[in-house]
Amino acid sequence: MANTFKNSITGSIGTTGVKVYETPAGSSTTVIGVNVANVNSNNISVSVMMRDASGNKTVYVVKDALIMPGSSTVLVGGEQKVVLEATDFISVTSSLANSADVIVSVLEIT
Repeated sequence: MANTFKNSITGSIGTTGVKVYETPAGSSTTVIGVNVANVNSNNISVSVMMRDASGNKTVYVVKDALIMPGSSTVLVGGEQKVVLEATDFISVTSSLANSADVIVSVLEIT
């Protein structure tokens, strides 16, 4: 079994949901960090969703979290972790166009 630390970086997320990380087939993943930064001059609200492919379910990690201009929020980190199975994914949506940058840090296990 190989363990690999990776970052998935996605910029300029807007009002359409964007898949920011997907676990490769044949792997599992421990999400060790999700950071969302507001790169706009206005307040934004962001929603982060997780898709469980095997359970055919999509749920919110956070819904409409307020992020002030020039700041960021850590949605997963510290003692909190999220486990994803093969082809599960995380998506992010913002309330304004081109307003959020996201970094997802993971440990992939193959």
